[in-house]
Amino acid sequence: MKPIRYKEKMVQEFLDDGHWTEESFYDFYERNAKEMPDQEALVDSKYRVTWSQAKKMVDAMAVSWVEMGIPKSARVIIQSPNSVYGFLARVACERAGLISLTVYPYLRQRELEYMLEKTEAEAVVIPEVYHKFNYLDMYKDLQKRFTHLKYFFLFDDSVPEGAPEGTYSVVQMVEERMKKPVDEAVLKERRLDAKWDVALLTTTSGTTGIPKLVEWPSAPRVCTSKGRVAIWNLNKDDITMAIAPHAGGAAGTLTYFAAPIAGAKTVMLEEFTPEGALALIEKEKATAIGVVPTHLVRMLEADVKKYDLSSLRFIRSAGGYLSPQVAEEAEEAFGASITSDLGTQDKGSVSGCSVEDSKELRRRTVGRMLPGNKVRLVDEEGNVVPEGEPGILYLRGPHAPAGYYRDEELTATVFDEDGWCTTEDIVCFDQGCLWIMGRAKDMIIRGGQNIYPAELEGLLNEHPKVSSVSIVGYPDRAMGEKCCAYVIPKPGQTFTFEEMVEFLKGKQLAMFKLPERLEVVDEFPAVGDSGKVNKETLKAMIKEKVEAEQA
Repeated sequence: MKPIRYKEKMVQEFLDDGHWTEESFYDFYERNAKEMPDQEALVDSKYRVTWSQAKKMVDAMAVSWVEMGIPKSARVIIQSPNSVYGFLARVACERAGLISLTVYPYLRQRELEYMLEKTEAEAVVIPEVYHKFNYLDMYKDLQKRFTHLKYFFLFDDSVPEGAPEGTYSVVQMVEERMKKPVDEAVLKERRLDAKWDVALLTTTSGTTGIPKLVEWPSAPRVCTSKGRVAIWNLNKDDITMAIAPHAGGAAGTLTYFAAPIAGAKTVMLEEFTPEGALALIEKEKATAIGVVPTHLVRMLEADVKKYDLSSLRFIRSAGGYLSPQVAEEAEEAFGASITSDLGTQDKGSVSGCSVEDSKELRRRTVGRMLPGNKVRLVDEEGNVVPEGEPGILYLRGPHAPAGYYRDEELTATVFDEDGWCTTEDIVCFDQGCLWIMGRAKDMIIRGGQNIYPAELEGLLNEHPKVSSVSIVGYPDRAMGEKCCAYVIPKPGQTFTFEEMVEFLKGKQLAMFKLPERLEVVDEFPAVGDSGKVNKETLKAMIKEKVEAEQA
C-alpha cells in the first residue's frame, strides 16, 4: 500500500541527505540477535526474552501469518496492554509485510468501529479478557458488521471453548512454529519498502473523541528514532521502561521505536499504580522511563524515598503539558533529567532537548530541531517574521508521516505540495532552541496586543500554591478579548485573584498581559483520553459564565 503524499524528489532528497535508509525496525532485532543474542531484550510480568529469542518469536509469528494466507499489506489491529507479545506482534507485522495499528486497551466499540471501517482490518491481536472486560466478545460482535475481520489472535495460552472460527492463541502458535525451520525467502518476499510502503498506522487524539489514523512507512519512523537515540544518549546498557501505554508516544517512542535501535532492554509495566511503577524501576534498575505528566504527578505523591531509584538517568514525559515546577520536583525526587520535545502524530517530530542540556533549556524549551528539519516562522498573514520575533511554526523534513490514512483531501489541507505543514505553535528561537509561546488558535489578542498563554502558564506554574494552570481568552466588547486563568491549587491550598496579580507583577510582566479573571477548579477537561487540556471547553465555560453575569 503506497503512501499518500510522498514524491520521488522528496524521497530522493531525504535519501541523499542520509536521513532516510532502507532499514526496518525488524532489522535492529536481527542485528541485536547476532551481536548480543543472550542479552535481555523485553521483560514483562510473565516473560523475560533475550534478543535471540525475540527474533525467533517474531519470525515464528510472522511466518505463521503468511502461511495462513493473510495477504501482504493487510491491516492488523493490536489492542494490548504493555506486554512482550504486544511488542513482538507489532514487529512481526512488519516482518510479514502487514500494516499494524496499535491502539489503547481502553478503546471500545465506538472508536473501534471507525478503525475497522477505515482499515478493513483482517485480524486483531488481543487478550481474551483484560481488567474483567471481554475483548473477544466485543470483536465477535463487531465481526457481524465487519465481515472482513477473519482472525482473532489471543495473547492467552489457550483458546476458550466456543471461540469463533479463526481464533488462535498467539503463544501456542509461536511455540509450535518455533519448532520448525523458517524459510527466510518467504519472508524476504514480503518485505515492505521502507520508503514507499505503509508499515504503521498511528492514532491522533482529537476533540471529537474519534481519533484520526495516520500512515507511516518505516523510513521516517526510523529516522526520528535515531534522532531521539542521539539526544537521549541511549545505548545498549540502558534499560528503558514503559509506564505509559506503549500504544502512545510517551512510552512507545522510547521503548518500541528507540530502544531496539540502541540495543537497549525494555521493561513493561502492565497496569499503572504509583507504587507499582516505582517498585519496578527499583527491581529492574531502569535507566529511562516513558510517562505522561499525570503518571509523574501521581508518582511524586507516593513515598518516593522508600525506593532505590539511583539507576534512573532520564525521564521522557510527553502527551501533555508538564509544568516547570513539577519537572523540578521530579528531578529532585528521582535524581534524573527530564527531557522535553515537540512533535505530533500527524505532523511528525520537530525538536528535542538533550539530556545534557541545562535545566533552563529543558524546562523552558522543546530543544533543537531534529536533523533534516527545515523551519520558517510567519505571522498570521503568512509573512516571515524578523529574526528573534515569535511566529507560527512551519516545518518540512524527514520526520513527517505520509498523511492521513485513505484521506487525500484531509492530507492536502495539512501538507502543501512541497511538504510544508504547521504545528500551529507560536514559537521563537533563542540559544538555538525552540521556545513555545502558545498555539496560534489559543493566542489572545487584547486591545491589539498579543498575549501568549504559554508564557503566563509557565510563570504561574512557579507559584508555590499552584499545581497546574491553563490560560484562555474570552470575548470582550471593548478589548476584543480578555484573559482568564484557570488554576488547580495544590492540595490544602487556596489561591486568590489578588495573589495571582501580585505574583505576576513581581515577574515584571507587562500590565496588558495580566489576567482579568481567575477561575479555581479541581480538574481540567481533557481531549479524549490523551490527558491534554481541552482549551476549547475552557473557553466555552468562561464565555458562558461571563455572558450569564452580564445578562
